[in-house]
Amino acid sequence: MSSSPRGERLIIALIGKRNAGKSSLINALTGQEIAIVSEVPGTTTDPVDKHYELLPLGPVTFYDTAGVDDSGELGQKRVKATRKILYRADIVIFVNDGESFDASELEMLERIQEMEIPMVVVFNKSDISYGSRENLHYCNERGIPHVKVSTVSKEGVLACKEEIIRLAPKYLKENRILSGDLVQPYDHVILVAPIDSAAPKGRLILPQVQVLRDLMDHDAIVTVVKETELKMSLELSVKKPWLVITDSQVIEQVNREVPDDILVTTFSVLFARYKGELDILLEGVERIKTLQDGDKVLIAEACSHHVQKDDIGRVKLPKWLQEFTRKELIFDTYAGHDFPENLEDYAVCVHCGACMINPMEMNRRIIECHRRGVPITNYGMTISLVQGVLERVIKPFSLARDKA
Repeated sequence: MSSSPRGERLIIALIGKRNAGKSSLINALTGQEIAIVSEVPGTTTDPVDKHYELLPLGPVTFYDTAGVDDSGELGQKRVKATRKILYRADIVIFVNDGESFDASELEMLERIQEMEIPMVVVFNKSDISYGSRENLHYCNERGIPHVKVSTVSKEGVLACKEEIIRLAPKYLKENRILSGDLVQPYDHVILVAPIDSAAPKGRLILPQVQVLRDLMDHDAIVTVVKETELKMSLELSVKKPWLVITDSQVIEQVNREVPDDILVTTFSVLFARYKGELDILLEGVERIKTLQDGDKVLIAEACSHHVQKDDIGRVKLPKWLQEFTRKELIFDTYAGHDFPENLEDYAVCVHCGACMINPMEMNRRIIECHRRGVPITNYGMTISLVQGVLERVIKPFSLARDKA
């Protein structure tokens, strides 16, 4: 199994009723006994993730979920947890036991289609059931791909895998650009990586590592420094740096110390473009300029971490936004995979760089915000705006488009 960042894995959610055979299907797809199988309905209570290498797509995570027909107060909480998985899923495998779709299945199928998640319906237990004609009609009428599978005889398992590969998002099938189009071989690039109380001990954070590797793959000459050594690094450079990429938190200092004829951008803006969200988040950042007293601002983080005294989402960003807008704002913070259901209450959503979630999950959050009329932007663009350097950090991408 190759080690792959969590934000780069294909997320496949198996959805269906209790005892439809979701766990058995995971085992059949992987050829391994990695999910608990039982004849007792409701064996899987909470979403369980299973890692697997699905060629040619690479590392994937299967999510085995509770049945959509789970009942009672606890059962409804389990179904709610299953719905949350949809925000993270690149693909849904909807598993049906051959019986006509019941109300709980139809409700979930409608939700998946509403969220525009690529889906294949698996009519399981084909060794003992011919399947429902009504179900086939439902899928054909809506253009939903479907396959018949027996996890006992393994009939249809290969067809199911092929359908997953066909439905996989484009970002896994194409060579996405992180920073390579911004440089030429032997260009000197400086990466500014602050080492503060929020920095992980003994290592760089994921975006910094990925950008460093990408630049090296494109034969750039890379210098990595803390913000306190930036000025000295510029003075010692025999060849003038072509580009400086910095953590957004020190962009004001970087902007001040780096000469105007050297390009500057941030890790956050790079990843917004890498995941296909740059234009949308740039549009969303404009909403910050019109915030009024009493407006609620959603601070959304894709990962959970120990809160520091100078925490970016809970301390620095609210302070900077209050100073920039000169308004009394209300801030709510959601971390990890939690995302509020009352989105309409917020004037704007300021999201982290989303390095720990895949493009599909971030895109689903963007779609949900757009559907509810809530502008969305990210930390890096927000910080660049309030520090007055947004135009400068966007300029490298205009040059890359012109060059292309």
